[in-house]
Amino acid sequence: MSPTVPPNPSRNPRKVELKIAKIISNSKTRLLDASHRDLRRARAAALNIVPTSTGAAKAVALVLPNLKGKLNGIALRVPTPNVSVVDLVVQVSKKTFAEEVNAAFRDAAEKELKGILDVCDEALVSVDFRCSDVSPTIDSSLTMVMGDDMVKVIAWYDNEWGYSQRVIDLADIVANNWK
Repeated sequence: MSPTVPPNPSRNPRKVELKIAKIISNSKTRLLDASHRDLRRARAAALNIVPTSTGAAKAVALVLPNLKGKLNGIALRVPTPNVSVVDLVVQVSKKTFAEEVNAAFRDAAEKELKGILDVCDEALVSVDFRCSDVSPTIDSSLTMVMGDDMVKVIAWYDNEWGYSQRVIDLADIVANNWK
């Protein structure tokens, strides 16, 4: 999730709200209600959009400490076979425009986050991002600024495939630095 936070440090985030429309995992694809301590998660996941908690907010705060205490979010489990989407709203400290936000993402995708982040200008849907090697793909056509300090970013990701690519990256780093 952390690559979806607008990368321009001069736009220091004041507050961040995160919504993830996340695929239901194989263990949750039941058609009938089942026992679970969370009554919503006990419902038939393959037939419903199920609001649930996410550990993503805490994980992002560990990677980006300047967001600690400023970030919260929920997940919505959705009955799709693959690919999730993040709806991120960030209140920034300086006036900004959608074009500036997208330009910052493009710059990061070409430099320090090359191979990890991508920016897409096409009108695509979830299935188009299956097996994407990057972690998130920013959907630039959906980036918007409300007022002049509230930024909304939509990012698609294939959780299984993208995560696997980051594990390979980590293994490569370890192998190349092993003494």
